[in-house]
Amino acid sequence: MAHEVSGPKGTLLIIDDEKVILDLTSIVLRNRGYTVYTAPDAVIGLQELEEYRPQLVLLDYMMPVMDGFTALKEIKQHFPDTYVIMFTGKGNEEIAVELMKAGASDYILKPFNNQDLVERIESVLRIREVELRNRELMEEREHLLAEIEEWNRQLEERVRDKSEALQRAQAEIVQSEKLASLGYLSAGMAHEIRNPLNSINLFAQLLKSGCDDPEKLDFIGKILKEVDRIDDIMRKLLDASKRPRFQLSEVRLDRVIDATLEVFRPQTTLYNIGVVRDFRHVPPPFQADSSEIEQIFTNLFLNAIHEMHGGGTLTVQLDHDDRDITIRVSDTGKGMPRENVQKIFDPFFTTKTSGSGLGLAVVLRIVKTYHGKITVEKSEETGTTFAIRLPLPPS
Repeated sequence: MAHEVSGPKGTLLIIDDEKVILDLTSIVLRNRGYTVYTAPDAVIGLQELEEYRPQLVLLDYMMPVMDGFTALKEIKQHFPDTYVIMFTGKGNEEIAVELMKAGASDYILKPFNNQDLVERIESVLRIREVELRNRELMEEREHLLAEIEEWNRQLEERVRDKSEALQRAQAEIVQSEKLASLGYLSAGMAHEIRNPLNSINLFAQLLKSGCDDPEKLDFIGKILKEVDRIDDIMRKLLDASKRPRFQLSEVRLDRVIDATLEVFRPQTTLYNIGVVRDFRHVPPPFQADSSEIEQIFTNLFLNAIHEMHGGGTLTVQLDHDDRDITIRVSDTGKGMPRENVQKIFDPFFTTKTSGSGLGLAVVLRIVKTYHGKITVEKSEETGTTFAIRLPLPPS
């Protein structure tokens, strides 16, 4: 394994084919406190460089086997942290300039003065220390900038998640306030409207019993039908705002879904709608009012079928984990405009030409009664998916 051994002032490698230079230079430098290794040619020098990893190489330009210029390029490519001072003969200043361009830190003309050699070495080692430290600082800076960028990304993500959660919470609060306001309003309306409505119904029945005119009987029948329609709207209004009488029993969601799908079989057949039951994990039975749970699927299936009068697929997915029951009801209709998704659970909001707009408000009230959530998970040109999550009862 490569290692760096260093004396008090550092580690040097001298590569020169002249033994006298190797011996004399190494003695001078060792006396100055350096750890010195020597090599008679560049090939051996590169091997020692791999083993000892010196801070600085003193490299002769004119050598057999591998010349100094080739060795310099090898060192700069494979050992960038090792700096190089070149030895050149007198009259080779142009070559020395080329060597500096190739990555040498300095050059010394032979024969050289020992003091000058030591000063040049100390100067290059000081430059090396500064440059390596600068490189470390730049790498540390890049690392810190990357960390800051990652922190900013995580912070933005957390802010976005918290903002979305806050928006959802605010939307739920607004929705709850709407239902509460609707409850107060509908309770008063039921009392005020049903009394005169009962009177209208009674008088219409009296008129009907004493009438033989077919045309008038038809008019009276229409009056009674409209009275029933108003009463049905009032009932739906009350259902959307507050819980009516209920009876708890063991409810199996898969059976409720199957029974409700069976009710809608004539309509799915009529409109050429395929039904997919994707029951992945059937949840255990739980305490609920079966008619309330059935109402959820009745309203969702009605909406889905309404969107697919030209054919399509109705998919019901049922699943659960350790915490929640998840039901998804999907159609392959044309989807809803984005602006409608936010209003879809509002009482009286409807895009249909007929209907009270209370169906999904009733669904929302029932889901909330069981401490669950309902959302429009997807609504686009390929269809709409409603997702319901109910807490799994403790086992």
